[in-house]
Amino acid sequence: MQPLIQAKNLRKSYWIDATETPVLKGVDLSIEPASLTAILGASGTGKSTLLHVLSALDRPDEGTVLFEGEDLYARDDERLSEFRNKTVGFVFQFHHLLPEFTALENVMMPLLVRGVSRDEAAKRARACLDRLGLSTRSEHRPAELSGGEQQRVAVARAMVGEPRVLFADEPTGNLDEENGRRLVDLLLELHREQGTALVLVTHNAAVAGRFSKKIRMEGGRVGDAA
Repeated sequence: MQPLIQAKNLRKSYWIDATETPVLKGVDLSIEPASLTAILGASGTGKSTLLHVLSALDRPDEGTVLFEGEDLYARDDERLSEFRNKTVGFVFQFHHLLPEFTALENVMMPLLVRGVSRDEAAKRARACLDRLGLSTRSEHRPAELSGGEQQRVAVARAMVGEPRVLFADEPTGNLDEENGRRLVDLLLELHREQGTALVLVTHNAAVAGRFSKKIRMEGGRVGDAA
């Protein structure tokens, strides 16, 4: 089976006060279609940077990311933007909801950007919020929602377009243990229902234990987790 995503020799550095800080140091990995992959590692090992590069949020300095065999970064900016909007979903540790919009409007946004009509976007967004137990909260703005509710809205926004792959960067990091467990339950359930590949960054071994493939990052490199 051809990997959904294949990364080869990814390298990425950031410059801070004229000093180069290497973050990814030759990463190779593959993500299979409809698979479950957990990426473990301490803070500062490059986990978030790797997710950003795999999802086309940030370009690598060197290396290649293939999506279904096609070089992702050979695409121009317009095609990369289309890839981010139609093919991947992203859930951040901090939900990044737009504070001036309701939960419903936040979930509609990716569909509106895609060109879906407002009526159809609202219908699909409302169904997604209902599925996540937020039917009575759709007209509330983020500040009126609990932390767990805000993160579920962020999941709805990421999943409403039925992406091929969902990236989740420490999605339980700001939740208590119970809400964190419920969120992981939800992500795994959506994975089963939609056949979406799920790639989740976590420092929590218990969360990672629920994933069939585990990768550990250390010093900007990856290896199989024990």
